[in-house]
Amino acid sequence: MLLLILEFAIKVKSFFQKLILRKSAFLAFLFLLGIFLLSVFIPFLSPYYEDIYGAVHFKAAGQPPSFSHWFGTDTAGRDMFTITIRAGFYSLKIAFGVVFLSVLVGSPIGMFCGVASKRIDEIIMRITDGFLAFPPLILPLVITAVLGPSLNNVVLGISASWFPWYVRIARSQALIISSLDYVLISKNMGASNFHIIKNHILPNGFNPILTQATIDAGYAILTAAGLSFIGLGAQHPDVEWGLLITQSRAQFLNHWWEVFFPGIFICLTVVSFNIIGDQFRNFTEEKIR
Repeated sequence: MLLLILEFAIKVKSFFQKLILRKSAFLAFLFLLGIFLLSVFIPFLSPYYEDIYGAVHFKAAGQPPSFSHWFGTDTAGRDMFTITIRAGFYSLKIAFGVVFLSVLVGSPIGMFCGVASKRIDEIIMRITDGFLAFPPLILPLVITAVLGPSLNNVVLGISASWFPWYVRIARSQALIISSLDYVLISKNMGASNFHIIKNHILPNGFNPILTQATIDAGYAILTAAGLSFIGLGAQHPDVEWGLLITQSRAQFLNHWWEVFFPGIFICLTVVSFNIIGDQFRNFTEEKIR
């Protein structure tokens, strides 16, 4: 286990060394890191921290961007910069929660299918195909409608729709790696499926999974925003960017800043995740070559 941790640490170090050499990927990483740190500490840094918890200031309502309110104020007089930055915390929480849960559930199942008997593989993959038969938004809609709109249910709903893709990715990697000569020799010497997964498939087949997870993190934020738009997303006090846009869409023509700034942050965050994911894919391909 210690060797796996050390190997993973070496891979991460090598990846970040290459990341620094590619300016676009490095800037994307700095942006995401900056958003995360700001969103965590904004309650302690902003003079308008009370706005995060629902304070209202009707005398300051509907003000456009200014030196005192960088992103303007909403119809309740709350500072849009403070609540937009804080909303980033919950949007990133959704992104990381979805990919973590999807990978945690999907990857072990896929790796097991890659080394299991054909009958077990067939049964599990047909069940997986059943999940994939649903359009991507159907399961999140059903789960949040049944369990109620909340941040945790959004994460659960999106993960239920996405984990089958990680089953397929992990299975394909397991099939490729388990057919290599040194793995076949290990099998012939009596190695168990668990040993093969732990020592061969997991260390060598996780990069494509991590690449896909990085890209999916951005799309998880978009999907959560879509659920918020129809009233099935995160609810107060877990206000994410999609909910900010939903709450302000009626005032868009008169108070454009209430929609513009959360929307810009969604776009920049999705693009940043995509850039880092592409860089991770390039890093993996270079390693293979």
